[in-house]
Amino acid sequence: MATHLDDKELLLQFAEPATKERAFTAIIKKYQEKLYWHIRRMVVEHEDANDVLQNMFIKVWKGLENFREDSQLYTWLYRIATNESLTFIEQQKKRSSVSLGDVENGLSNKLKASEHFDANKLEWKLQVAIQQLPEKQKVVFSLRYYDEMPYEEMSRVLETSEGALKASYHHAVKKIEEFILNN
Repeated sequence: MATHLDDKELLLQFAEPATKERAFTAIIKKYQEKLYWHIRRMVVEHEDANDVLQNMFIKVWKGLENFREDSQLYTWLYRIATNESLTFIEQQKKRSSVSLGDVENGLSNKLKASEHFDANKLEWKLQVAIQQLPEKQKVVFSLRYYDEMPYEEMSRVLETSEGALKASYHHAVKKIEEFILNN
């Protein structure tokens, strides 16, 4: 399989009808795990993350031939994954016609309902704390903390200034620290 190829080579292969599907499969294999965890941290449940990931890759399939390579491929993929996750969360809010606070509490409750949940373990407290954050801070924290994405790259993914992202991350960290200390 062509997973060892760099993105430029994969994009060249995707442009050729004879190797298009194989190249797309290689792109999926190369990025699906990172993208799955990025999405999962936002939507919490495995089934939801899989649905969002599938929708995201459908959009990628439809749009990849128009990818202009203004940014790196994974930056473009992260942007689509982030937007699909936010769209999914927005749809959840509309479907349940409840306030954002109720949806965020719902995500926290889903987390707490996990058979592995242990409120005394720091990683679980961190997950619950993250679910309390506003959407934008949640995305910024996730990209920075888990994916170790540089602010410059994050700026391209989220189409926001580096300064605003640094401020969002700082506020998210403060809120998480406060939550962990008080819960």
